[in-house]
Amino acid sequence: MDDRSAQGATPGAHDERRPRSVYGVGRDPDVRFSLANERTALAWVRTGLSLVAGGVALTTVAAIADLPWVIDLVALVACLAGGALAASALFSWRRVERALREDRPLPAPAALPWLVGGVVVLALVLGVFALVEIAQAA
Repeated sequence: MDDRSAQGATPGAHDERRPRSVYGVGRDPDVRFSLANERTALAWVRTGLSLVAGGVALTTVAAIADLPWVIDLVALVACLAGGALAASALFSWRRVERALREDRPLPAPAALPWLVGGVVVLALVLGVFALVEIAQAA
């Protein structure tokens, strides 16, 4: 008898649709932990989607208002970062789910340092750009 049968779960057709790379190892963790992991992944996907939407909005505003090229560059970086963040959410969800199933310590978040670093660099670049624009206008 496997772990699922011991826990009262019966194997069914849905087991073939679940990724074996995640669900084929260890034993089922407490469902609350799995659902919390899923909610976290979805929050990262929402953040990525927000970056993409912000990039599209910036490009649209830059085209309408004839703003400098740097705005289009920021929009491009936001869109690319949003896509990368959404992909990272999937990989992070898999790593954490496997750790939960194998009773291992949870891995450190991979995307968080990159996201924070990106925001800091973006703030510095835009701050310098704003100072240059102010100095030229004066």
